[in-house]
Amino acid sequence: MMNSCLKMFDQFGKVLKILRQGCWKSSLSSEHAMYVCVDFDGTIVDHQFPRLGEPVPGAIRWLKRFIELDAKLILFTMRSDGMPYGDVLTEAVQYLQQEGVVLFGINHNPSQDSWTSSPKAYGNVYIDDAAVGCPTIHPQGFSRPCVNWNMVGPYVESMLLTPRQ
Repeated sequence: MMNSCLKMFDQFGKVLKILRQGCWKSSLSSEHAMYVCVDFDGTIVDHQFPRLGEPVPGAIRWLKRFIELDAKLILFTMRSDGMPYGDVLTEAVQYLQQEGVVLFGINHNPSQDSWTSSPKAYGNVYIDDAAVGCPTIHPQGFSRPCVNWNMVGPYVESMLLTPRQ
């Protein structure tokens, strides 16, 4: 199973290189920021909803690195305030703030308001443990697999470091 996921992740890398040469050039140009939409449960913390789970190894370090490289982070999560669980979205945002992770948007990309009314947050990259092909690990004590930041982090970093035309 893991080998097939790694092969799929490698194939996505090859597709990304092709896209960079063609239709993604304009959206990744130097005058445009790279928007990174990132899930919360299973991506930044262990799945313990509605509680905050333990930190996923490497997640905070890599998110801070992306910000250093001028990425605009958008928290893209199913968490919301109210309903039967309380203010679980606010708790997630406060957790990230306490960890020093600055968000550009929360379930919304503020820069897209001028060109679309779509409720989907626009991003160049979406990091989510439930995404097809996303490499995962299952740390001891975690409720289920989570994002493998040892693979995802360097991959996204390379995208951010690649000169954009």
